[in-house]
Amino acid sequence: MSKKKSAAPAKQLSDAALELIATRFRALSEPMRLRLLNLLMQSEQTVGQLVEASGSGQANVSKHLALLREAGMVGVRKEGLTSVCFIADPIVNELCDMMCCRLREEMEGKARSLASGLG
Repeated sequence: MSKKKSAAPAKQLSDAALELIATRFRALSEPMRLRLLNLLMQSEQTVGQLVEASGSGQANVSKHLALLREAGMVGVRKEGLTSVCFIADPIVNELCDMMCCRLREEMEGKARSLASGLG
């Protein structure tokens, strides 16, 4: 298997750029926000649908959605009186896919280690 190489070497980032990156990663550091992103990666949903699917209260969901909007990850559009939420930045899907793939590899490796230790 070949490793993917980035198109260009990383450049020195400005303090402003680093702050923006940190804001994005902070937005991903809360399980409820990850739960909401996971739901939105499946389909656009209303705030009410997110409240129901997440098992959390509307105030809590709205607070987390606001942080995700501020980070540029989630968008909201009005349809009459209803707010419909969607993934605004496709990189969210890529980040989640990369992390899920990596975690799956780690878990499979641990399972193989345990199986070989038992046999």
